[in-house]
Amino acid sequence: MAHLYPIYLHLAGKRCLVVGGGKVAERKIATLLEYETDVQVVSPEVTGCIDNWAAQDLIGWRQGEFRQEDMEGVFLVFIATGDGRVNQKVTALCRDRGILVNAVDDPPNCDFYVPSILRRDSLCLAVSTEGKSPLLAAKLRRELEASIPVEYGEWVEILGSLRAEIKNSTLDLQAKKQVLEALVYSDILELLREGKKEEVEERIGECMSSLRE
Repeated sequence: MAHLYPIYLHLAGKRCLVVGGGKVAERKIATLLEYETDVQVVSPEVTGCIDNWAAQDLIGWRQGEFRQEDMEGVFLVFIATGDGRVNQKVTALCRDRGILVNAVDDPPNCDFYVPSILRRDSLCLAVSTEGKSPLLAAKLRRELEASIPVEYGEWVEILGSLRAEIKNSTLDLQAKKQVLEALVYSDILELLREGKKEEVEERIGECMSSLRE
């Protein structure tokens, strides 16, 4: 079997269909809402939490069994019913329409797997075992949490703003690369962890000096 191609998707405003209304579906929906996704749910019954989200218009919920029409305008589909027949039916329709589908704990009916995620603002590390051991992926993610402090998120934001300034400068490509490397390999992260904001600004100024002369 070929290995999976890792990719990050922009889901803000895109319609994602969740088939099912139990606790597993609830967890999938909660994650999708973090990414400002247009979540639509179809299920005869849902948990109290899903019901509350629907009442607040955070998601759409059609009460009933899955119908082919539920797939109109859908970008991704998550199946969380635990019913193999439903999985196969929905997966077949998705593949006919070119819609990516994930059936929870049902690898043959998955076009993608959801990794275990460690996020520090814009820094996002995803660990996957290609569906073979989600527990191991979660264990590795917890180990990474201990070695990737929260300050990495702030550092990434700083680097993002400085990179834009460097790209728009008149320096040649080699000089731009040198400035970026000076920033990345500096001790700024350690200074952030120690709360030394003034020293951070000084070090940034030193690294950016060739740009601002």
